[in-house]
Amino acid sequence: MAGRTEHDVIILGGGVNGAGIARDCALRGMRVLLVERNDLAKGASGANTGMIHGGIRYLRYDVHTTKMACTDSGFIQKIAPHLLFRIPFIVPVAKPPPGAKFKTLFDTIYLEFAEVFFEAYDQYQPLKRGKPHTRLSREEALALEPGLNPEILGAVTMDEWGIDPMRLTVENAIDAHENGAIVQTYTELVAFEKDASGAVCGVVVEDRRSGARERHSAPVVVNATGAWGPRTAALAGAWYRLRPGKGVHIVYPQRISNFGLVMDGADGRQMFLMPHENGTIVGTTDDDYYGDLDNPRATEDEVKYILQGARRVFPAIDKHRMSRTYVGIRPTLWAWAKNEDRLSREHEIYDHASQGVPGLLSVCGGKLAAYRQLAEEVSNVVAAKVGNRAACTTWQRPLPGAEDKVDVEGWTRSLTARSRLAVARMAFRHGTRTARMLEAIAADPRQGAHTCRCEPVCEAEVRYAAKAELSTRLVDVRRRTRLGMGACGGTRCLARGSQLLAEERGLSAAEQLVELGDAMTARFVGRRPVLEGANLATEELNQATHFLAANFGPFVRAARAQVPWSTSVPAPVPADSPTARGRAQRRADVVVPPPVPDRA
Repeated sequence: MAGRTEHDVIILGGGVNGAGIARDCALRGMRVLLVERNDLAKGASGANTGMIHGGIRYLRYDVHTTKMACTDSGFIQKIAPHLLFRIPFIVPVAKPPPGAKFKTLFDTIYLEFAEVFFEAYDQYQPLKRGKPHTRLSREEALALEPGLNPEILGAVTMDEWGIDPMRLTVENAIDAHENGAIVQTYTELVAFEKDASGAVCGVVVEDRRSGARERHSAPVVVNATGAWGPRTAALAGAWYRLRPGKGVHIVYPQRISNFGLVMDGADGRQMFLMPHENGTIVGTTDDDYYGDLDNPRATEDEVKYILQGARRVFPAIDKHRMSRTYVGIRPTLWAWAKNEDRLSREHEIYDHASQGVPGLLSVCGGKLAAYRQLAEEVSNVVAAKVGNRAACTTWQRPLPGAEDKVDVEGWTRSLTARSRLAVARMAFRHGTRTARMLEAIAADPRQGAHTCRCEPVCEAEVRYAAKAELSTRLVDVRRRTRLGMGACGGTRCLARGSQLLAEERGLSAAEQLVELGDAMTARFVGRRPVLEGANLATEELNQATHFLAANFGPFVRAARAQVPWSTSVPAPVPADSPTARGRAQRRADVVVPPPVPDRA
């Protein structure tokens, strides 16, 4: 085991909250270690609806969360403008239930109630540079979006901000790293270390690839592991409770509409159908989750539930082919006897000193749109504990790529249409740092070739993500660049992407094959719940391209025997590892024996 390394704070969890805390603490001059057992944004931070929105649905029962989200959305727009895009929404107002009396008066009340509700939301719109609502007649709504259900009474407009949540997380981690933080991915917590008084004073971590263990010490350890948080705290003898919530989304590979649409599920839950990046996202569910946190899967029933809600608002949805699903597990605050949709989206910071475990802080709850505010609050607590008096600057300091105005027009003026599109998409993801990739292309024009045509992504971007953006695996590069996230599901690009990763990271032939096989497996997991009809035929062709025509399968199986840390076929784990303990006690994240009160 390596010798002890000293830090001011150790942060466990590489989601947007952990990365945000690491950035804030690093910018204040603290010595920071960020530890993540998988990749950055691997959990809920990379599997959400992809909006820095104001939380209009929380306005009904959680006004503080709406205000906080709108406020932080305004700050995020200032520090990461290149990652954001405006999404105009149409909120259809449906006719009253069949058989309702005083039908004409009831129709009017429905529309008036909708407008009053959005007038309340308008009070918070200036905080996030949003536009005030507009009331639309039935004819006006159908003129804007002919695919709407013609039986609506009318509609109301609003707008929100879309974002690439994986890029947001990665850029926070990169900024932390460039300001002195140590960022270790694919590194698992094995144990907490305590001093003679019982205070947490460090951690023992294990590299999941090499098996090497290291000891790190710090006066404060922050548990920001999301839905895994109670399980992590239990390793130190501390506890708190969550209501993990499962959110399933359906992805379409093309734009179905240029407007976002608000809809309801059969149980009344509010959902969205909205344009996002080059495609469309529909969702999401919200159900208590009792399964394996490491392998959440969408089901066919959940897909049908989402489609049922979408059809009532947008009947034309069935004319479009679904591409895949993705699933996130929300670390929602604990409450008993509340519907999942009514649980608070606020966050809490638990200091476990009250449980006899000083030195350990746990962060739970929260939402993407308010990550920066959460990080500031946690960093303030850490700073007070370690005697750091520096002020928070994350609300005004640009994230990497936002240091200056992005000159897409200047970069693309002399390029072909296809190349202009590739550069524009690159600029959306990397901002001003796109210039580094353009310099690589100027030095070697071959790097301008398209690796992924669906998105599109060029070779220079893949190489840059592999060597300069804290990437280790091919699935990591996908999160940095959207490689393989388009219509073909990676069929046409992951093979070349694995070659580029191997060149930049110095991988062996066996390791390259494992990367390719694991990336293809990860894609298939999300596609399986939508495999019916044309989707099934398309996936059969995709699988045949790799596993039959190229005789790919046997080579990957042989390669995995040489690379025991492959995520698809886990290697045997030591009995004292957190992975083994997690398998033995799946629900340690909900109830940590002995029984305890609801709140710390």
